Amino acid sequence: MNYGSGAARVQTLGPSGYDWILTRSIDNIMQEQAGIPVPLGAFKVPVQRILGRNPGPMTGPGTNSYLVGDKELSLIDPGPISLEQLESFLAALGGRQLQYIFCTHTHGDHSPAAMPLAEKTGATLVGLKAPDAMGQDHSFEPSRQWHHGDVVELDGYSLQCIHTPGHVSNHFCYLLREEGLLFTGDHVLQGTTPVILPPDGNMADYLSSLRLVQSLGVKFLAPGHGGLMENPHQEIEQLLQHRLQREAKVIAGLRQLQESGLDDLVVVVYDDVPQHLIPWAKKTLLAHLLKLEKEGRAQQSAERWRAQP
Repeated sequence: MNYGSGAARVQTLGPSGYDWILTRSIDNIMQEQAGIPVPLGAFKVPVQRILGRNPGPMTGPGTNSYLVGDKELSLIDPGPISLEQLESFLAALGGRQLQYIFCTHTHGDHSPAAMPLAEKTGATLVGLKAPDAMGQDHSFEPSRQWHHGDVVELDGYSLQCIHTPGHVSNHFCYLLREEGLLFTGDHVLQGTTPVILPPDGNMADYLSSLRLVQSLGVKFLAPGHGGLMENPHQEIEQLLQHRLQREAKVIAGLRQLQESGLDDLVVVVYDDVPQHLIPWAKKTLLAHLLKLEKEGRAQQSAERWRAQP
């Protein structure tokens, strides 16, 4: 994700996939004060968003942490280590017991604060261990082995683990079952698409995970970056169509160039992307190519790619 200073700008999934417009809900988040709990909506189960102190080109206003519950509390995605943010979390608890810390995945903007917060509160850690890949937080140690479908029951609510590999292999979403609210981490983001990071990230897995989430019939999506989404089916369908349109551009680019390395192909396939995002686009391009190779629609030889008939 990339945001300009002042007014918030976000990639939207129009025909090109990278039209830049002002987005009101992102703008509202940018006006929130980091570390201050803000009610997410009129839910029966209390949910508060706590904006992280890590604004930037890839995090937007900052990582969204979510405090769930009233008597027995859970926190989703505590974000990077920050003494100030740790104090904010403790203040938000107001002396109440934090029972669980849920991490959607182990990138540096989502999980590193889990261990120090758990040490302060005694909370149980939910999530999957970091895979052997770059950019992972190997300090995160879940309290036990968690699986797709596992349900954590608390006073007045329950959270279910939904395994959604794609962005990375160890990605979980968490479903607040009483509200039909899915905390999506980096699996579904508001108005933009996550980078798929091979070899750990996998485009075929990502598309399958999107279809899985679409089949759940949830009512709301609460992303790791951006605002609450109230039309999940439409949001996910838009993501699916965007990825398939991009895949078609990959195949067309291969046929146009006949044989190409990533540096030449990314310019053709991502001709609608700002130059500073090209290095990230190249990672997702490779994910598309590896999917096509497995399906027999593209072939790689000595880091050169060509379309298969």
